[in-house]
Amino acid sequence: MTTKPTFTQHDPSRVIRADRGTEITAKSWQTEAPKRMLMNNLDPEVAERPEDLVVYGGTGRAARSWEAYDAIVRTLDDLEDDETLLIQSGKPVGVMRTHEWAPRVLIANSNLVGDWANWEHFRKLESEGLMMYGQMTAGSWIYIATQGILQGTYETFGAIADKRYNGTLAGTLTITGGCGGMGGAQPLSVTLNGGACLIIDVDKTRLDRRKSKRYLDEVETDLDTALAKVIEAKKSKRALSVGLVGNAAEILPMILDRPEAAEVDIVTDQTSAHDPLSYLPIGVSVDDWHDEAEQDAEKFTIRAEESMAKHVRAMVEFQDRGAEVFDYGNSIRDEARKAGYERAFEFPGFVPAYIRPLFCEGLGPFRWVALSGDPKDIEVTDKALKELFPENEHLHTWLDAANEYVEFEGLPARICWLGYKERQQAGLLFNQLVAEGKISAPIVIGRDHLDSGSVASPYRETESMLDGTDAVADWPLLNAMVNTSSGATWVSIHHGGGVGIGRSIHAGQVSVADGTELAAKKLARLLTNDPGMGVIRHVDAGYDRAAEVAEERGMRVPMIPELDKRDEESAAQ
Repeated sequence: MTTKPTFTQHDPSRVIRADRGTEITAKSWQTEAPKRMLMNNLDPEVAERPEDLVVYGGTGRAARSWEAYDAIVRTLDDLEDDETLLIQSGKPVGVMRTHEWAPRVLIANSNLVGDWANWEHFRKLESEGLMMYGQMTAGSWIYIATQGILQGTYETFGAIADKRYNGTLAGTLTITGGCGGMGGAQPLSVTLNGGACLIIDVDKTRLDRRKSKRYLDEVETDLDTALAKVIEAKKSKRALSVGLVGNAAEILPMILDRPEAAEVDIVTDQTSAHDPLSYLPIGVSVDDWHDEAEQDAEKFTIRAEESMAKHVRAMVEFQDRGAEVFDYGNSIRDEARKAGYERAFEFPGFVPAYIRPLFCEGLGPFRWVALSGDPKDIEVTDKALKELFPENEHLHTWLDAANEYVEFEGLPARICWLGYKERQQAGLLFNQLVAEGKISAPIVIGRDHLDSGSVASPYRETESMLDGTDAVADWPLLNAMVNTSSGATWVSIHHGGGVGIGRSIHAGQVSVADGTELAAKKLARLLTNDPGMGVIRHVDAGYDRAAEVAEERGMRVPMIPELDKRDEESAAQ
């Protein structure tokens, strides 16, 4: 009879850092890569609470327990190139004989059958050590710290600038909340677009951390001082970000009652509202936060939702006064609705408001990591990518800004947004650079799960789809199966992500450019098919731009006659 394994989630003695250099302990780079990326997720420079295996989002873990983590690492070191490790909610549950084109790791995190897909049932399983929350890139081992969300956030604020402010945020003031692993990208994204930003967080250590990494300019504890600084910056059209220690549910209504409210142009939020236990209610101190949440989760949830209702009411009232207001994908509107605030959904989510036209082109987050640990490898890729796409000025601007402002956390990494028939060009280029020795070790290539064809999330990525298919989860499942069939090194299917249990299904893929001919074949298929899923998803939903892209770039869609053509170029790959 098998015995139940021990279960340890908190171990402050554990300090994890990914190996660097060209020497490996696994049997190939295809298994060394996922091991190093798992370790990188738990690097103290990267993770929010690495001693608890929490990477970001309050509860997003890289592994279910320290025992599971050790078993994963041990198995990856021993895994053959025709074997696949299976991970069920952060726990290694089996090794299967497959083939060299199959993923080395398949991951499924926090997936629950519909009627049981709620926080109550999930937390029961989690407390018994039977499940963990994987967020998006935490449990799929491709989180690259705040930089990972920075470029997408930069794109969003750039889209706002284009939509309403003549292409720049200079002379505008943005107010937002949440400066953790996801929200910490907001202040720099606003200032890179020229604007002033006031960001509110209950935890001063988060603000201090973002300041130390140059994502945030200043930290204040006094509202008057903070407002004076950002308003002066707005009037002088100077880029400046100020972090204010406080609770956004209290601070936003206070600002509404002041004359300075007229200076606010943009309002959003990235607190961890997707999980009520990770949102601090009004009247609870930061020191008492986790104890109170643990002692009575139901009562704490009600208090958190009541505070979120006040928070969202203030956001709606800013919109009433003419500000640009949007939900940044954390489900705060639905939590406010649960608390009885009837106007919660009167402002849009960021995807339908700004990003969907990009998704129609298969554009989305393309991220890569230097497994060598050498920042020079990223310099080489930056330069090569600019040469590959010489006319993409927006990409050049981003890469230059990232080089100047982004401080690497953990393994050196970069991200940019590339589309269908662009990503595979970049992947093949990176593989060639490795093969030629211009990069010292293989490059990991992945993305956020927030992509054009990888997610069903009615309060975020698939909100207000043209054909009403917001909640159809077939698409991310097809995406994961296509990527599994196309040569990905590891593939994941998660539930919940940044919006919470019951609200999304999403899939991720990661590949390794190790300089081999086999890797080149895999990258050509994978990095064509993965963003291609985004194009056909939006073609199917009726978006004209997606159909144009499909026709321009040779995509075959059987039930649309003008698109039912074989792409000979892709067939030859």
